Amino acid sequence: MPTGMMGVPVFCVLVLAFICNSHSREIQDPLDRFERSQKDILSDPSDCVSRTKQQVFTNSHNFSLDIRMPGVVPTGADTYLCTAFPLPTSRDAYIVDFIPRASMDTVHHMLLFGCQTPVSTSSYWDCGSVQGTCEDEASIMYAWARNAPPTRLPRDVGFKVGRNSGMSHLVLQIHYGDVSAFKDHHRDCSGVTLRMTSKLQPFIAGIYLLMSVDTVILPGKRVTNADMACEYTSYPIYPFAFRTHTHRLGKVVSGYRIRDGKWNLIGRQSPQLPQAFYPANEEVNVKYGDTIAARCVFTGEGRTSKTYIGGTSDDEMCNFYIMYYMDSKHADPYMSCMESGSRDLFQHIPAEANVPIAVSPVHMNSMMHMGHSTDHQDNQLLLDKNKAEQVLDQDYHLEQVSAWPQSSLQLGQVSGLALDSDANLVIFHRGDHHWGEGSFNSQARYEQRSQGPIQQSTILVVDLSKGNILKASGRDMFYMPHGITTDKENNYWVTDVALHQVLKVSSDGRDRLLLALGEPFTPGSDNQHFCQPTDVAVDTETGAIFVSDGYCNNRILKFSAEGKYLSHWGAGSSDRKRRIPFQIPHSLVFLPDRQEVCVADRDNGRIQCFIAQTGEFIKEIKKEEFGGQVFAIAYSPAGDGFIFAVNGESPYRSTPLRGFVIDYSTMDIVDTFNPEKKEFKMPHDIVESSDGSVFVGDAGSKSVFKFTSEKLHRSVKKAGIEVQELDEIEAFVRTKVRSEHNMSKTAAIQEKQTVSLQPEPQEEEKKKPIRGQGVLPAIITTLLLVPLLLVMSVGVFVCWRKNNACEVKTEPSSVGGILGRIRGKAVGGLNLGNFFASHKGYSRQGFDQLSTEGSDQERNNSSDSENEEYSALPVPPASSS
Repeated sequence: MPTGMMGVPVFCVLVLAFICNSHSREIQDPLDRFERSQKDILSDPSDCVSRTKQQVFTNSHNFSLDIRMPGVVPTGADTYLCTAFPLPTSRDAYIVDFIPRASMDTVHHMLLFGCQTPVSTSSYWDCGSVQGTCEDEASIMYAWARNAPPTRLPRDVGFKVGRNSGMSHLVLQIHYGDVSAFKDHHRDCSGVTLRMTSKLQPFIAGIYLLMSVDTVILPGKRVTNADMACEYTSYPIYPFAFRTHTHRLGKVVSGYRIRDGKWNLIGRQSPQLPQAFYPANEEVNVKYGDTIAARCVFTGEGRTSKTYIGGTSDDEMCNFYIMYYMDSKHADPYMSCMESGSRDLFQHIPAEANVPIAVSPVHMNSMMHMGHSTDHQDNQLLLDKNKAEQVLDQDYHLEQVSAWPQSSLQLGQVSGLALDSDANLVIFHRGDHHWGEGSFNSQARYEQRSQGPIQQSTILVVDLSKGNILKASGRDMFYMPHGITTDKENNYWVTDVALHQVLKVSSDGRDRLLLALGEPFTPGSDNQHFCQPTDVAVDTETGAIFVSDGYCNNRILKFSAEGKYLSHWGAGSSDRKRRIPFQIPHSLVFLPDRQEVCVADRDNGRIQCFIAQTGEFIKEIKKEEFGGQVFAIAYSPAGDGFIFAVNGESPYRSTPLRGFVIDYSTMDIVDTFNPEKKEFKMPHDIVESSDGSVFVGDAGSKSVFKFTSEKLHRSVKKAGIEVQELDEIEAFVRTKVRSEHNMSKTAAIQEKQTVSLQPEPQEEEKKKPIRGQGVLPAIITTLLLVPLLLVMSVGVFVCWRKNNACEVKTEPSSVGGILGRIRGKAVGGLNLGNFFASHKGYSRQGFDQLSTEGSDQERNNSSDSENEEYSALPVPPASSS
């Protein structure tokens, strides 16, 4: 063969080997790179600057802007710094979500303004001086403080920016209060991520700010009120969220609409709690002629001098923000009120506005402005140590059974677990379907119907002891599985968030659909529709059905065993005036011995329980250990009752992922547990069996974990399981405190997290990579391809000798096409089903995804959501008075 011809395939093979090795290195540690990219503190300011950019999502209409400080170091206390970001002016765009990227350990508060001309075009500037933020009028679009969670806008609502909005720039202002955190001279990259769309939004969002400018708080005075009120003289607005802001002296802030002399509450909250935008009273709108009023209640106790309204941490502020929407034809993005309310008007303010909202000492201290909680932290550590010493001698603790299952189950994202009447574990998983940001549009409609239903068996029945598969069903039925439970007749009750349905399916393996609630692929909020329902619980006596609905509607519905609508209710509270609505009711469990239903209110980080018959609120369990997220719950009637729960990763708080055993009566956490050899990625459901074993389904790692203890007790999960009495069992659960290795992670939310398709890197791979570590694999790969080179050479020679009777195509597109087909839709994952299905005459059946475990943090090139399941936005409330 001529030397030149021989060199071409050699060169191609070497290039191919280099590409393969580079690709393998890319997928080796995407989790590490993702974690590094999300850190708020970077040593290189250029890293911050590079992240202030547009990221296009899989849907061409949707994108995100990551606006950060470009690696700043505040030089003194109460420093205000600003950075500007130009918006594209060739078209209109709409902000539909705000995701904070900051911690109160570093940032006192931050504001996002929209305007035409910022006062500076430098990378950042001191905006606490006379410079300010914008040369023209600045509109406040977002405010954050005290580790507040992300703000969700209703469906069809967005802040208009860009071409015709009068806003060509966004200005991020950050107040650095106590700068002691910067003693090491690190650079700060705090900021906010904006989720945006170019689709026209029928309703435009805006901010109405009520602000006191002349309040003086006298030292030692127990109560000082700051009152503001203005007549409203514009087109109707519909408040959907509110936020309060004071500094340390504020006790409660309340906002009202006054119409015909009647005061209607818009929102009321303690400013010492996370200063998020909380849901407003849905029954209130504001129209021409109404009055908008607000009151801040302060105390001067502990102060020795007057406190004025000002911008430093030792000053005070009194702000009540109303986030509203209005018809796009009359949109006004920013309105404000700084007038002091008359004494006569505020004589009629409801009494609730004068009652401080109690905040627990622990919560209060944890939320104190930076540098003021050291004593509390030291005391808490001492209490934790004493508690540990008291319980270490107890003999109950759940630990992982590392050898379970004995063979791979080949699972997709595990979304639900249940027990059947034969005491077997039932697993509900998603096969090769994955919930990412492109799965649903802004109206919560499923966007990937063209893929068809999941072809794999989505329901697996396995034995508890070894994890062997006993039965498989649920092929070609579901699109995006979520929750599952069983009834006393051993039927499966499942939810599918893509179908927006609750389905009753036979368990005999014939996949008979026995009952369907909801309309396929049609979200809704009436009694006949659901919007991404999450779970089902069944009354073991009456067969009544309870549905948590879900990502959009935030309610619980009750149906008869035959599927007839009976009632529904929302979140409960011992004080109705302080009721906080559900934020994704994610998991349900029926308590047969108490005739109650409990719900895991995911994004509120709490468990609420209700009387099953009436929906009357009974109790709430909310713990700091949950970290603001509770994904799933189960129940055991042993003793006085125990609730088993798993938490999830929070976008604004670093909390270990683990399981909890909670005494129902005392609401105390009596045990925590987590895997020993690898961590939870996204624990999505939990179940406790009759022998006391606990199983956790993890959507992130596509696996199921088993935990056991020597002490056993009777149990029930969700519905339909006979309670087995074990005479020799002690109904006594105690905790054994284990040290937690708190690893810094970034994740998310709405179930809002991207579940990866890659295997979890080994511990050694998570360490800092050694320079040149990829050279040896490249050499080995090249050597392994030598036989292939010889075969190709012989083939080329034979074809050449036969006067080009056959051709060998070596265009780059061929190589890319082959690699693309091998990789399929799962970037970095070998999916033989997709590869063979791309060739006529082949079926993907039997060639499921080879990777069954992976990190929920890894993201593909189409910019999946940071949260495994992209929470659908709530429907705007109907216009009412």
